[in-house]
Amino acid sequence: MFNLESLVRENVLKMKPYSSARDEFKGTASIFIDANENSLGSLAGNNYNRYPDPHQRKLKEQIAAIKGMEPGQIFLGNGSDEAIDLLLRLLCRPGKDALLNLPPTYGMYEVSANLNEVRIDEVQLTPDFQIPVEQVLQAVKPETKLIFICSPNNPTGNSIQPESIEKILRNYNGMVVIDEAYIDFASTPSWTTRLKEFPNLVVLQTFSKAWGMAGLRLGLAFASEEIIAYLDKIKPPYNINEATQELALKALEQQEQLKFMVEEIVQERTLLEQTLPTLKQVLHVYPSDANFLLVKVTDANGLYKFLLDKGIVVRNRTTVPGCEGCLRISIGTLEENQELLNAITEFETQD
Repeated sequence: MFNLESLVRENVLKMKPYSSARDEFKGTASIFIDANENSLGSLAGNNYNRYPDPHQRKLKEQIAAIKGMEPGQIFLGNGSDEAIDLLLRLLCRPGKDALLNLPPTYGMYEVSANLNEVRIDEVQLTPDFQIPVEQVLQAVKPETKLIFICSPNNPTGNSIQPESIEKILRNYNGMVVIDEAYIDFASTPSWTTRLKEFPNLVVLQTFSKAWGMAGLRLGLAFASEEIIAYLDKIKPPYNINEATQELALKALEQQEQLKFMVEEIVQERTLLEQTLPTLKQVLHVYPSDANFLLVKVTDANGLYKFLLDKGIVVRNRTTVPGCEGCLRISIGTLEENQELLNAITEFETQD
């Protein structure tokens, strides 16, 4: 049975969180001389001389209304990477505990684990990039505190079979983190709809992909209020700046436009999926529920360099186990995608 307190590091259970000036004051006031801010104002304008709301209340209320959950079930981070790092710090004792990784997958799970001196155990995905569930459950050890599952998966693009994830959730008593950075481009429902069913579930999402706000660095974690309370306890006090909160609220006011952008990206993805296999250089285009395609080609390194020389930057994934000979190609505009196709055709005609 899942027991959160038994997973959380003892020092975190005992620690007293930092109390900011904005935490200690409640009510209304006209003079703020409590936080050592510059009361003369900001050279950047607006109210940027003041510290932002450390709990991002307005933003969480808006997100909660859209997602159909309570604000207390939402953690906002400086990108999803902050949530990944804090989950490791929350649960894993350096040099003692472990996470279970399922490569090929997002590289920051491994980077954060190494930074926090957390052992990385691995179970390779199957050739069609699905989870070998029995192998995963057999790989779990007493010190395995977390399993990261990226769905839709990066760099492969496919969604993970929900029955596989559900079996892990029901048979593993540690934390299961489902990274849904690309969920807006998929037809499958988000796992946020099942948070009440699984107390050991954390779902990560981001404003960086479909919302087009990568430059603002705003990530989300959804979980039980108990898990979110611990993340709030250990986060930096002002981790989301005022400008990001303001612009995110502005974007949420235009959420109806999101579906049109997603539809256009998915349409362009479909066109590339259909056109790329007609090129001689392309051996296989893997199915994708994301805003990119994993493409197996005859000469990944040569094509990658040729595209760079043309000013076209893709991601070379050929050194990633399971992705040998593959390039990861983000879906661009109609014009960008056509330039890509023209460049690949030109590469094929070289002597």
